Amino acid sequence: MPIKKIGIVGAGQMGSGIAHVVALSGFDVAVNDLERDRFDKALSSIDKNLTRQVASGKIDEEEKKRTLARIKFAESFADFADADLVVEAATEEETVKRKIFVALCPYLKPDAIVSTNTSSISITRLAAATDRPEHFIGLHFMNPAPVMELVEMIRGIATDDVTFARTREFVDALGKTVAVSEDFPAFMVNRILLPMINEAVYTLYEGVGSVDAIDTAMRLGAHHPMGPLQLADFIGLDTCLSIMQVLYEGLADSKYRPCPLLVKYVEAGWLGRKTHRGFYDYRGDTPMPTR
Repeated sequence: MPIKKIGIVGAGQMGSGIAHVVALSGFDVAVNDLERDRFDKALSSIDKNLTRQVASGKIDEEEKKRTLARIKFAESFADFADADLVVEAATEEETVKRKIFVALCPYLKPDAIVSTNTSSISITRLAAATDRPEHFIGLHFMNPAPVMELVEMIRGIATDDVTFARTREFVDALGKTVAVSEDFPAFMVNRILLPMINEAVYTLYEGVGSVDAIDTAMRLGAHHPMGPLQLADFIGLDTCLSIMQVLYEGLADSKYRPCPLLVKYVEAGWLGRKTHRGFYDYRGDTPMPTR
């Protein structure tokens, strides 16, 4: 059976972005979060992003209204009883995700697919926390989900062929391109991207260059759309650190050791754009380097 109704756990940056993409593609979507205020903020953000799409001519006003009408708040996991697919988009912490799956699964119909938007954690290990490892799969949307064309699909050791086929058909319906990854720490995109960011932080830590010099060098010298430290702030330094820790612990290779400066910034609560300070200070009109 084709996937029709979607549930999303988490109304943060990724959850709201995925809801935007899913609803715009014609699917009904229910979004659950611990706080109704977070859902309301997410819906406001989706509204603003859709307005930009209208202004650029990508969609019209009627399409925007229909998209917003498809997004509902799920007060509890019981509201996912008729969902064909539930996407977990909570914080990048394994213990949190496992608790969500344990609480979620009893409310789902037997053939419902459970997926995770984790950017680094073992799909096989997360699937083991559910009552349906054969119906569990990794769907790693890139950030920001409405803009980025790629979705990494990752099978756990128990994921069956029907689950993979149904989920791939769903991703295709979103207009996204699929890249299939094996279930190794950080998969493909972040296994390549995050060590580069970590190396940029080491370059700063060792005094080879300033924040501005490093980002300028990579924008103009490697033609990256944004510098690695600017990108780290956009991703969230806590998320960057979490992924590097998964790589370091999962692959036991010293080349993945998180830079001490990255650890220090996270300990300070300077997590990037979401806290208004990271490698740049965003509290003024123009972002200013903090080192």
